Amino acid sequence: MVVKVYGSVDASPQRVLACLVEKKIDFEIIPIDLFKGEHKDPEFLKLQPFGQVPVIQDGDYTLYESRAIMRYYAEKFKSQGTELLGKTIEERGLVEQWLEVEAQRFHPPVYKLVVHILLASALGFRSDPKIIQESEAKLGKVLDIYEERLSKSKYFAGDFFSLADLSHLPFSQHLVSDLGKEHMIRDRKHVSAWWDDISDRPSWKKVLQLGVFELSK
Repeated sequence: MVVKVYGSVDASPQRVLACLVEKKIDFEIIPIDLFKGEHKDPEFLKLQPFGQVPVIQDGDYTLYESRAIMRYYAEKFKSQGTELLGKTIEERGLVEQWLEVEAQRFHPPVYKLVVHILLASALGFRSDPKIIQESEAKLGKVLDIYEERLSKSKYFAGDFFSLADLSHLPFSQHLVSDLGKEHMIRDRKHVSAWWDDISDRPSWKKVLQLGVFELSK
């Protein structure tokens, strides 16, 4: 069965797509244009009452929230494709710990940078330099902790690539490619090496290529 993924090939939906590729699960992208307000259409709100992407449909099963979707498929297809949750309960604990760090510590400041540097004009408001400065400072402190962790461990949860690493891919990509903040990665030796490693994975390259294809249509 082909999984339907509602959303664009950007930001949070990319987490889900990368996970599906790692787990060798077939999927179909159902485009939802946020700038046209398609996420507020009544039919879409039946799937996701908060009007956000991504959403998946797997047969008659519907699920939203990107990290929940990743966890679901990593568990459902645990023995298929890349092992993304760890092999022991201790490894699973570390995966979950760093997933929470990504969601609660890394994501909020980098998301604000994306909104105020990339999206403010399109969303109809003026970018706030103070918010940009504060968000960059907060993110820098998080990345300093990452540098310490990655000086002792190849990946966040140990010597294996996991959901904890994968979940960082979309917004780290924004950081190095179109926010003009690549130095925040490159100035930290171990974070830089980790980024080079995870961003070179075939799954991520495929997701980025899907985005290029979507833009060309």
